[in-house]
Amino acid sequence: MFGTSDERRILWQHMREPVLTAFALLVMLGINVALGATLPFPHVWVVELLVAAVMVATILLFSMEVRHEPPLVKLFAGIGFFWVGILFTMTLVDYLSRA
Repeated sequence: MFGTSDERRILWQHMREPVLTAFALLVMLGINVALGATLPFPHVWVVELLVAAVMVATILLFSMEVRHEPPLVKLFAGIGFFWVGILFTMTLVDYLSRA
């Protein structure tokens, strides 16, 4: 039904990293949601920020496969995430200053 054992082994070799990456991202998202919903201590936002940074690093290193790219691609990937961080910060400043 799912092919031979060799085909399944080859499929798992190709899909292992994306599946594990998706699982890790889902676990980290669950951690952030649980921390945000329960607020176990006053400065929980620091832990949430660290988890979000690990999620960004996971996306850069595994989903975007920046590890296997030339230095120029790594530079532009880093600049892109830095720019998204600037835009996110500007949005938060606007939102928080109106409150």
